[in-house]
Amino acid sequence: QVQLVESGGGLVQPGGSLRLSCAASGFPFISYIMSWFRQAPGKERELVAVITSFGGSTNYADSVKGRFTISRDNAKNTVYLEMNSLKPEDTAVYYCNAQNRRTGSDYWGQGTQVTVSS
Repeated sequence: QVQLVESGGGLVQPGGSLRLSCAASGFPFISYIMSWFRQAPGKERELVAVITSFGGSTNYADSVKGRFTISRDNAKNTVYLEMNSLKPEDTAVYYCNAQNRRTGSDYWGQGTQVTVSS
């Protein structure tokens, strides 16, 4: 069955770094646009970063540009989010998303908590 399993979240001090991973299985990973979303308490889920199927194009929310980097390893069916210079406002549950616009398939992971606090 389809699975997206996030890992790498945790507690980090302001200015620190974390690397999130999302391991995918059960669908043709290479055919899917992969994204990271986040949801802070009391707020709507927001798009953080997106990467196309072969990694040729990426896009970021303005709030994370220059600090976060999305990448993917199609041989390992894994997408990553490298987060640097973390701020308290980055605190949220981070979700991995896989989307195939041709078929309409849309999958979500269970989320991983990122807390930025001193």
